[in-house]
Amino acid sequence: MLELACSRAWPPLLERRIGDWTLRWADGFTARANSALAIGDPGKPLPAALRDVSDFAHDHGIPPVIQVIQNTSIEEDLDAHGWVHYVEHRPAHEVRLMTGPIPRGTSAGAVVLDEPTSGWWEMSAGSAEPAEAPRHVLGTGKVGFGVVELDGVTAGAVRGAVVGEWLHIARLEVRAEFRRRGLARGLMNAVGAWGAAQGATGVLLQVALANDGALKLYESMGCTEHHRYRYWAPAPGACEDRRS
Repeated sequence: MLELACSRAWPPLLERRIGDWTLRWADGFTARANSALAIGDPGKPLPAALRDVSDFAHDHGIPPVIQVIQNTSIEEDLDAHGWVHYVEHRPAHEVRLMTGPIPRGTSAGAVVLDEPTSGWWEMSAGSAEPAEAPRHVLGTGKVGFGVVELDGVTAGAVRGAVVGEWLHIARLEVRAEFRRRGLARGLMNAVGAWGAAQGATGVLLQVALANDGALKLYESMGCTEHHRYRYWAPAPGACEDRRS
């Protein structure tokens, strides 16, 4: 299952399993690392599983959220139990999972490093000295840190993580003043070459439906939609915090 590969490429600080479901916590850094991945059988009746999801979230100070593949039966079940689309997470409420070939081509000066620079952290995590959660999520695993430096600054960055045969690509960003120079494509090519050297044979991308620019770039590089997922949360009163 591709969502499981993506989850391994984006590790939370803490995980707990209930049946086939995975409860994840990373101190609020990204919905992917702070939600329950609901794939398979939770091993108990759904109301009990939803209570476990909510209790885990409340215990760790995050909102109860479930990541669900779109248009599967679990969505009907969540709706029936008082859960709703987690629109608070816009614009990344609905996401495409895309697959494609390993990018190949000129790197436009981009390189992939074994350790992140302060410039890479600033572009990828919003701070040159990020907290523990982003350091763990973005820095754990077989990871390559792609950067391109121009005019003495980090003009662009990308993260690549190899899980099995897949290269998971995320955090692709180019500073506004350096856009339309082919740097995003160059970063993709650089991290693709790195991933191929690590044994990856294809790429995985999780892209918000609202991110038109990224979607057009990935489609131009041969990536196609495999499926979509979205986030669900309990409606007010559906899963109250039992600690209070």
